[in-house]
Amino acid sequence: MSLVSSKEKIIISLGGNAIVRRGEKGTIEEQFENARIACGYIANLVKAGHSIIITHGNGPIVGNIVIQNETAKNITPPMPLYICDADSEGGIGFVIQQSLYNRLHKTHNIKDVITVVTQVVVDASDPAFKQPAKPVGPFYSKEEAKTLISEKGWIMAEDSNRGYRRVVPSPKPKRVVEADAIGRLAAQGIIVIAAGGGGVPVIEIDEEGTLAGIDAVIDKDLATSLLARQVKAERFINLTQIDRVYLNFGKPDQTGLSELSVEDARKYMNAGQFAAGSMGPKIEAAIEFLEGGGKEVIITTPELIEEAMQGRAGTRIYK
Repeated sequence: MSLVSSKEKIIISLGGNAIVRRGEKGTIEEQFENARIACGYIANLVKAGHSIIITHGNGPIVGNIVIQNETAKNITPPMPLYICDADSEGGIGFVIQQSLYNRLHKTHNIKDVITVVTQVVVDASDPAFKQPAKPVGPFYSKEEAKTLISEKGWIMAEDSNRGYRRVVPSPKPKRVVEADAIGRLAAQGIIVIAAGGGGVPVIEIDEEGTLAGIDAVIDKDLATSLLARQVKAERFINLTQIDRVYLNFGKPDQTGLSELSVEDARKYMNAGQFAAGSMGPKIEAAIEFLEGGGKEVIITTPELIEEAMQGRAGTRIYK
């Protein structure tokens, strides 16, 4: 059993459901309380001497920002989606940043915690731009959807018989622009919160590498895996609402996995065991991280992180 040793560079990914839990309204009070709980567990890793980088999801918060955009569009100019991505990254980052700072100071473990609004380069020719499939924002009637298609050029799709939603591209992340700076900060003992919600999607618009934002949503797990490889993290801990990886999830014969090799992970993924909207990206991200030089991936809930690191909970994925 591979256990996490001291003073490693660890990247921790908090799922969006760790900040806004199912059934909650997403009030700022709820967000701070959930972040406070999660940061209590992360603080123990900091105390152990590890170099920590934190990423996070942004659903449903970025969707709420899009709704605010549309609701107030006749009062204030609506912002493009990539600005909404940046807004959610900064806002959620602040909630985690303050919650972790307060926790560390309460235990007299004084550390600097910062949030880096992170640009993530994607390829403008990525097939995802021709086949947008990621739903964002509010539901619209069929008539409203037709108007938005005509006036804004949005691509709309019917979603689960509940109405129409805007669908946007979810391209593959290629490079985290600020990765070197993030790595240097972490090496100095500064806790860095970065690549929130997958980061702000940008493209290179000329041969000099000039960057420009583009409307898209990058998968948080794939962006985290990319950042982890760029900063040469040893461990990738993916915290979600499921205690471990399961085969036949949600079925009477579901089976929890305590360990999983990259080879078996790929086999199960190709067999359709991991849904695209939930565990699929986490497994794909784990495979990419391990094949890119990482030592170990742990998938579990925030509450079980310490037990998982000792091999008593969660799922350990190894090469």
